[in-house]
Parts: sequence; structure tokens; C-alpha cells
Amino acid sequence: MEFDTILELKNISKSFGPVQALNGVDFDLRRGEIHAIVGENGAGKSTLMNIIDGIVRPDSGEILIDGEPAHITSPAVAQRLGIGFVHQEIELCPDVTVAENIFMAATNSSRKWLMDYAALERRARDVLRQLGDVDPGALVRGLPISHQQLVEIAKALTLDCRVMILDEPTAALTEREAQALFVIMRSLAAQGISIIYISHRLAEIFGHCDRVTVFRDGKHIVTHDVAETTPTELVNSMVGRVLDSQYPDKQGDEDGSAVILSVRDLTERRRFRNISFEVRSGEILGLAGLIGAGRSEIAKAICRLEGDVTGEVHLNGRRVKLRHYQDSIAEGIVYLSEDRKGDGVFLDMSIAANVSAMSLGKVSRRGLINHRLERQLAERTGRELRLKYGHLSDDVSTLSGGNQQKVALTKLLSVDPKMIFLDEPTRGVDVGAKAEIHGILRQLARDGIGLVVISSELPELIGVCDRVLVIRDGEISGEVTGDDMTEEQIMHLASISASISGLQQEAV
Repeated sequence: MEFDTILELKNISKSFGPVQALNGVDFDLRRGEIHAIVGENGAGKSTLMNIIDGIVRPDSGEILIDGEPAHITSPAVAQRLGIGFVHQEIELCPDVTVAENIFMAATNSSRKWLMDYAALERRARDVLRQLGDVDPGALVRGLPISHQQLVEIAKALTLDCRVMILDEPTAALTEREAQALFVIMRSLAAQGISIIYISHRLAEIFGHCDRVTVFRDGKHIVTHDVAETTPTELVNSMVGRVLDSQYPDKQGDEDGSAVILSVRDLTERRRFRNISFEVRSGEILGLAGLIGAGRSEIAKAICRLEGDVTGEVHLNGRRVKLRHYQDSIAEGIVYLSEDRKGDGVFLDMSIAANVSAMSLGKVSRRGLINHRLERQLAERTGRELRLKYGHLSDDVSTLSGGNQQKVALTKLLSVDPKMIFLDEPTRGVDVGAKAEIHGILRQLARDGIGLVVISSELPELIGVCDRVLVIRDGEISGEVTGDDMTEEQIMHLASISASISGLQQEAV
């Protein structure tokens, strides 16, 4: 059977200084297919997409569109050739409306002196109706991350694309929003539009893609028809070795262990009620539930990051009175945000400065930062987490997603915490880095630090946690442990009325 190839890359190479990002890469995209690209962070996926979109120029190689050589020198040229790119990182103007963001390119090219805002909002509403309930007249700054991601996707849908690149498009979406996107993708493919789909979520690839290509160390490793491969085969191709397990051995029965954290009757009137639980030494406790159930809100409320709450928090048997996050940090209770690049790290600051950001007292003398002490702190804590970097003076933005997450965690460890809440700790992290982070969490638990993991990936909760509390509509609907810790049981508790098949998609 012959296929109509719309995009072809031949022998593409690209270096950034001494780093060989791509080495002789070949890739082809068929008309009307959804082609997944997978690989660990740093494998070359983003560099290749940036070359296709004209953000980066290759050192050598050839790009063909419809069999003809194409010279893509900028994103504007790529757009004229019918290429649209939905980036993983949000790239919206926060101080204008959703509608203005969606049609910004068209507005900039218009010669009209006045803008018809009402017409713009009507057009935006038509596009957004396919994706979710987003107000086209709202300022982007006030939107949650999931709605900002929908706006990015809506922007691409308004372009006359023949090729659409989607980079981790569901990382911040709810299950309903993700399912709406998958329907749109299939509709676009049926119209002959080709989609390059980048994701670390293998369930999405096997559920919605036609072919999958694996990259490793800047090289094309293999391309499979999705129907003719397995998740295990893909993972082993990505990491270049047989990955026996992504999860470390669990600690075992901890019923007799000391209680590190005790939460009693935590209530925030509009979002959650009567939340009570304990975290014991040596265990990792999971919080599961559908997006919007209140998982993150509970963790943030305990740490006093948001919410006007009532209830009691006891740490190592002593009641602690927390008014602000500074009080929480001082007591040793810290929170790792799900929004790594927004709240977890300072991308344009050095690794050493990030690590010491919450513990300036340790690296300061007479009110001035002692950079020798700052480096020593970063070296010591970074060594514990096997942080990979060139120089501690490098900006965090130069690191892979997995190592950025390690910096965010290292920053918390610098304050010698007793209790850590980790919100989506491996979101946007490749399979190899995930396994490493899982091992780090287990070691922290063995060292006596209390851990609560919030994750939308049920296999992660089941693999990492010793117990899982399930949150539904702001209340604890149940607890699972041991042999009862299955996806079916968790999702039954999370949403009694929803079908198991639909709920399992929520978890991946």
C-alpha cells in the first residue's frame, strides 16, 4: 500500500555548541495521520519540531513538503506553508482577552483601524465550543492553566493548517477537555490534516495515534505502526535498555510507625469539608480523584498557600498554628507545585540560586549572599537527588524537564522538611526520569520524611504509594491499600456514576 507523504525530513543534523542535538535524523509524515513522537527529555524531539516550525535552522539536511524542497526560515514562513505548532509552554498575552489571543495573527495582519470586539468574541466562541467552556471575553491572566492550554489549541485550529504539531497538549487538561481534543484530532485527520503528537503518556499514543517514532540521544531509533508494538517495547527503545520497573519496592506494613502528620476536620466552605488523615513515617500517601475534586486545594490549604480554612494540623504529635506559607516552611511542611515552570523554579536564575531560594539564611552572612556557601548547598542537596547539570551557574532553563523537577525538589529539601506535598511530581517528565524520581521519593520516605503524592496518573499512584485516599466533591470518599489498590477501585470511589472505561482515561 502506498502512502501520500506530506512532510519529509532527510539527514537533519543540528548542534548547539558542543552538544549534538540531532544527528542525521530522517522522519516522514503521511497525509491524514496522527504520528506520535516519543523519547526521553533531551532526545531531540523539541529541536526537530523547532526546525519544522522555523524557530531553529538545521546545520544540514533537507526538508520536503509535498515532495518539494522547503526552506523554513521562520514561524511565519512555516505558517504560510500550512504548519501550526501548539507549544507545551503557554505563549499567550496575559493582559488581553481570550478572543484577542486566538485571532492575534489575523488582527496583526489586518489593515482595519478599529477592532470589532463583539465579532471577534463570536468567532472565538464558535472555535472554543468544540473544546470546552472558556469565556472568550475573559482576560487570559485570570484563566487556570487548563483553559490557557485550550486557548493555545484554539489558536492553531483557526489557522489553515495542513500539518499541526501538538507538544504535550493534554498535560494540563481535564479528562473531558482531553477527550474533546482527541475527537477534534480524528476529525482533522479525516479531513487530510496531518498531526505530529508529542506525549509522555503512552496510553494516549496507543489510544489515538497511527504511527509512533522513537528518538534517543538526537537520533531516530525506530518507527512502528502503533498496532504492531507494545508500551514495553517503546519504553525500552526510549531508554536504550530494558527498564524492569518504573517503581521501587514499597516499605511494607507501616501501621506501627510513628505519625508524622495528622490533619483533623480541615474545612474550606466552598471547596472541601471534614478532611482528616494521617501520614506515617516510612510511607508514601497518595491523593487520588478527578480533576476539580479538591486534591490540590487540600494540600495548598494545609500549607496555607491559599484558602480560609478551619481544622487542626499536628506535626509529630504537636499542634502547629499556620497562618502563612512562611509559617509552614518554618515548621517543615512544604509544597511542590504542579506548575513547575510557573511556581516550582525560576527559569532565568542559576541552579545554585534556585536551590537556596527558600533557605537564604543558610547561605547569607550579614545580609549578603555568600556564593561559596550557596554552591556548597546546591552541590550537597543536588548530589542526593542525582541532579545532572553542566555548571551550578547555568540557568535552570538549560536543564531537561526531569532535572528542572529535581531542582524544584532540591529547593524544598534545602529547608530540611519534615513533610512534603508533591503535586503531579512527574508531569511532563520522560519515563527514565520518572523512574528515577520515584526512587528518590521512596528513599526520602525511608529517611523519615512524610510524603503525600497527588497525581492524575493512577498507575503512578498505585506503583509509588503505600495507601491512597480518594477525594470526591471535596470529601474523602474512601481509602485503598494492598490488593484493593486497583484503578477500578480508585475510580469507583472517585466517581460512582461514571463508567469505568471512561474513568480509566482520566488516569493517563
